[in-house]
Amino acid sequence: MIVPMQKLTLLISAQSRAGALKTLRKLGLLHIKHIQTPQDEEIDLLNQQINAAEKVCVLLESHRTETKQKHTKKNAGKIVEQILDLQQTLTSLKMDRQEKNEIAGWFETWGDVSPDTVKTLREHGVYIRFYVGDSSGMKKISADKNIQVVKETGSAVYFTFFSESEDEKLDFKEEALPEVEPRMLWKEIRQLNREIHQLSEQLASLAAYHDAVQKYIQILRQKLEMSHVFHGMGESEGFVYLQGFCPQEKIRKIKDTADQEGWGYIFQDPEDPKEVPTLLRNSKVPRMIEPLFKFMGILPGYHELDVSYVFLLFFSIFYAIIIGDAGYGFVFLFLTAFFRSKHRHASVEPFALFYVLSITTIIWGMITGTWFGSRAIAEWPALNKIIIEPMFSFNESREATRFMMWFSFYLGLIQLIVAHFLAFIKKKPSLKAIAECGWILICVGMFFVVDLLVLGNPMPGFAMVLMIVGLVIVGLFTNFQKNPLKMLGSFIGSILNSIQSVISAFSDIVSYIRLFAVGLAGVTVAASFNEMAGGIFAPIVLVLGHGLNIVLGMMSVMVHGVRLNMLEFSGHLGQEWTGYAYQPFEEKDIE
Repeated sequence: MIVPMQKLTLLISAQSRAGALKTLRKLGLLHIKHIQTPQDEEIDLLNQQINAAEKVCVLLESHRTETKQKHTKKNAGKIVEQILDLQQTLTSLKMDRQEKNEIAGWFETWGDVSPDTVKTLREHGVYIRFYVGDSSGMKKISADKNIQVVKETGSAVYFTFFSESEDEKLDFKEEALPEVEPRMLWKEIRQLNREIHQLSEQLASLAAYHDAVQKYIQILRQKLEMSHVFHGMGESEGFVYLQGFCPQEKIRKIKDTADQEGWGYIFQDPEDPKEVPTLLRNSKVPRMIEPLFKFMGILPGYHELDVSYVFLLFFSIFYAIIIGDAGYGFVFLFLTAFFRSKHRHASVEPFALFYVLSITTIIWGMITGTWFGSRAIAEWPALNKIIIEPMFSFNESREATRFMMWFSFYLGLIQLIVAHFLAFIKKKPSLKAIAECGWILICVGMFFVVDLLVLGNPMPGFAMVLMIVGLVIVGLFTNFQKNPLKMLGSFIGSILNSIQSVISAFSDIVSYIRLFAVGLAGVTVAASFNEMAGGIFAPIVLVLGHGLNIVLGMMSVMVHGVRLNMLEFSGHLGQEWTGYAYQPFEEKDIE
């Protein structure tokens, strides 16, 4: 369920501002809504310090395994400055070395040519130029030209040209001689290598402060949060005030603290539900789906419905159909149990979710006779008795295919009916809720239209009646008006606006066929790898093949299984998932 919230306005004397915020943070109940945009030099400085410390954490992470020591005695802020200085120096040295290595590359090509020697030759009337050409171009050089080939690489020819005139040149690309003595260059590079090595070792030794820097970041973030709240408060004539949201059940605790501290307060129902944060509080079963919500970054808005139960139920079914293999289900079950044994102190919800998904996959695989894509295993007497024949994965008859397509459409119809039923509950006691009953009738009628157009089954006569009655109900109650004239205009407008939604209901039901199609594809891929496996490489083919099929299945779950809940179901429910998480202003444990 979505926990009911109250909007709170607190009035505090300006002198007790800092102490009040500390007390409020200890309570840890209020989700702050800033009165004004927090702006201050302190905020800018804290952001800079956090960015610097996070950069240091990234730098130290690569060296973290090189030491088992954990130092925490030194000031973490000074450690951050020291590491950043080291890194800046190290970066500068590496850039210097790169420049010198590029120059050294010239000498590796042309040899250790001394600029002083070339200069001396010029003084005596001998001029040397360095050129790069190709073999075909070399043939065009006059025989009286004094050239010396230094190196040939592929079609490129490196050669020197000697002349007695400074103005005499050849029509080739000329290479400039670096103004540095080779011996000094190699010496400088060796020195840079030593300095870089020393700084790298020094940086690696500081990796022992990785955890200390992480704690330092947490401290800075708490200071930043406090500063945001402090400078986001409103001010007026010696008083400051702030606003926020707290769970309705915690009002008494805040009131008692406010009375004790002498704060003024006003509690009121939120005026705009869209600005209220969402706090989900569910029992163990629906809480299992919350890790998926967090992974996807979605949350129902405060004014929306908590559909955790329904999402979990249908997602589990879709997951089972898409993966579709009891053998894979047992693999998932084993892996879940294994990782749970290795992470006993971790949150239980993700593991519970995978237990449920594994079991539903096993059940579906058993009734469809799918065990690692092997028909031979499915036909074992003990397993064959469990199979529902029209759902048998290896039943290639036209009737079996039609039944599975019908089953997919029927499953879609059930989910869409549930969506409109929940929308009906949400809109009660408004008469507009009755329009959702009309949409249920339209969806049922559209199911028979899909059955006719896709599967060719005859459409019962009452199907059209259901859609007409449903459309009339939608027209009357979508924007219900007591005035007869206004009702007539509203009725016509609602009917016209609903035409597109009626057509959309058809495509939404048809879209559930993806469950059958993707599940069948997984079985086909698994069976194909089984046929490919043979000889001494059979185990490798089976492991890699089924591993790939599992990965593709998991990707299909995210693409198709989640989509049906997020688009088709949520669209009919009117769920936009506009919520953002309730994050109270509180003291956080720094580990």
